[in-house]
Amino acid sequence: MSLPRIIVTMGDPGGVGPEVCLRLLSDPTHYAGCVPVVFGDAAILQRVAETCQLPPATHVVPFQDDLDLQGIDRATVVDFGTIDAARFEPGKVTAEGGEACYQYIMKAIDFALAGKADGITTGPINKEALHAAKHFYPGHTEIFIERCGNQPGCMMLTSQELTCSFVTTHVGYRDVPELLTIERIGEVIDLTVAAMRKIRQREPRLLVCGLNPHAGEHGLFGDREEERIIEPAIAAARQRGVSIDGPVPPDTAFLAERRPLYDCVVCMYHDQGHIPLKALAFDVAVNTTLGLSLVRTSVDHGTAFDIAWQGKAKVSSMIHAVRLARDLASD
Repeated sequence: MSLPRIIVTMGDPGGVGPEVCLRLLSDPTHYAGCVPVVFGDAAILQRVAETCQLPPATHVVPFQDDLDLQGIDRATVVDFGTIDAARFEPGKVTAEGGEACYQYIMKAIDFALAGKADGITTGPINKEALHAAKHFYPGHTEIFIERCGNQPGCMMLTSQELTCSFVTTHVGYRDVPELLTIERIGEVIDLTVAAMRKIRQREPRLLVCGLNPHAGEHGLFGDREEERIIEPAIAAARQRGVSIDGPVPPDTAFLAERRPLYDCVVCMYHDQGHIPLKALAFDVAVNTTLGLSLVRTSVDHGTAFDIAWQGKAKVSSMIHAVRLARDLASD
């Protein structure tokens, strides 16, 4: 049986993405069971390899729209040739870097939607650089959902310590309450159940956070979002056969004695889940987008411009992301 081909987008050239890709490719045990194909710039990877004293990429092919990924049988870099590596400066927000990482992403999606790749793992991008290149997306998740037809989708971060899915993600706090609906919470619950069945290979048990401190404390805090919106969504999920509890106060949802009881915590907004998850599993957590017509996973960290091209980046999240994409693509 042919191994799945997983496209790995290099991320912003000025961040830690190139180093992390090189570290991934340096050891075949990192990507056992699949063939990673890095979409990026070979000259940048070469310069980073020299700067960080890492093994260089050994198999490089030029990008072509009709490139046959299924004919590639070893770890490979697909060279877009978009960046002048000799003059490019790492650690800075640039429109050039934003445009390059956008092109890697868009072509990766094209290949996956056409059935030419089995999954995508994305390296870190910088939202400010993306905007400087006039691509006005809040992040990867929104790009993928739009390109896949705007079907219901959501972000999920997963690790052995903790898994969280999100009803809202890259929006300001003031906008969160008006985005919460019974239907939207129900979508995220159902997407989470489907994903956790694949990952855990059994029926999952979910916990749902409230929006307000103390889960609203019976209307003392907030606008009774728990009673009006979250509780009805949970009740409807139970009617569909989902094993689910909540809403619980967010400050006790992630206690050590509670975490083993649940496969995933459904969070109402970005930092409600990101803060505890990254505190517990920053180096190994994986970001994945649920509800897509393709497999997409990602590292759970940013571009880390402050340590870019310095040989300090950790590869563990990328390894876990590629392995999860492999496993999901193999189902």
